[in-house]
Amino acid sequence: MEDPKKITGRFHLDVYNRYPVTLVEGRGARVWDDDGNEYIDALAGIAVNSLGHCHPEVVEAIREQSGRLMHISNFYYSKQQARLVEKLAQLSNCDRVFLCNSGAEAIEGAIKLARKAAKERGKNGPILTMSGAFHGRTMAAISMGMEKYRKGYDPLLPGFETIPFNDHDALREAFDENTTGIILELVQGSGGLQVAEPDFVNTVQSLCEKHDALLILDEVQTGIGRTGRMFAYEHFGINPDIIASAKALGGGFPIGAFMATEEVASAMQHGDHGSTFGGNPLACHAAYTTLNVIEEYNLAEEARNKGKYLRKKLESFASGSDRIVEVRGLGLMIGVELTFPCREVVERMIPKGILSNCTAGNVIRLVPPIVITYQELDRLFEVLSETIGEADGST
Repeated sequence: MEDPKKITGRFHLDVYNRYPVTLVEGRGARVWDDDGNEYIDALAGIAVNSLGHCHPEVVEAIREQSGRLMHISNFYYSKQQARLVEKLAQLSNCDRVFLCNSGAEAIEGAIKLARKAAKERGKNGPILTMSGAFHGRTMAAISMGMEKYRKGYDPLLPGFETIPFNDHDALREAFDENTTGIILELVQGSGGLQVAEPDFVNTVQSLCEKHDALLILDEVQTGIGRTGRMFAYEHFGINPDIIASAKALGGGFPIGAFMATEEVASAMQHGDHGSTFGGNPLACHAAYTTLNVIEEYNLAEEARNKGKYLRKKLESFASGSDRIVEVRGLGLMIGVELTFPCREVVERMIPKGILSNCTAGNVIRLVPPIVITYQELDRLFEVLSETIGEADGST
């Protein structure tokens, strides 16, 4: 076969600024390229492969289910879907679950549900969104997100109002009795790993209760154990009305979901929403197995402990470096903000055997598999700190 890089460059829509690596195999927190080079994967498919690559229990679940029943219409029931929605409802402390195929679809469904539920309450005001937010690539999602993702796609969808993240005064000023709700990432993945301040989150909850507005959480990246809890909102002691989930939910297999309270979910009736592939038996069995593995092996706690371990090392290094602005995050969702654009650092780490990601221009995003070992975390830190020191900061 001709070099995949050349074929992809010739035929694929050129929207990804790729690194020159062709990956062919993965196990745990490690992947290998077509030249046999080994890497520690600190990106994990952008927080997807939380169980690592090809977790044996998930692989076996997919293998077994694919030989039995992969897809049926949602006109019929399946045991796999029933088990998953029950488990997700219990884990999220919600009453109803809708299954789809991705985070963007989960966000779309959450917004549709919020608008319909709000209209039943006599509201038609905006949904408040945060500066620095990223909710996906659909038209509704980019209408709520960062400016750089909106360029060239006008007219955007109306009905959203953006306020500064963690700004109490702007938050209070934006809310009124007609506000539909607010959508929030408790840790902004693509926004530079900014973490919501507890007091700000408490104010959000209070204003939603005061104005009978809906609290919608985008837990696509933060959910499924990543931050040290099954869902990040559990760190903040709040009660969301709608939660969107995806990424790590399928253990590497594509699936998304949004969950809601009964009061909110009752706004949708037969035919109001749907998905051809969402909730198919294969995806449901993969997700159900993934959730069981996370619970059985206490991986949320693992993420919490490993995140503290890595952050402590990074913060110690940052205290003696004039090239690091801040280290921040929650669990194994960590951002290292540099004083210069970080793509050079990411590129320089590749031949040293570390794969990571640059987000928000100058923030190294570290979201490795939760199953990463402490030895692998040590190697990740060693390479990252060394490379930050080597980089000239010109690119």
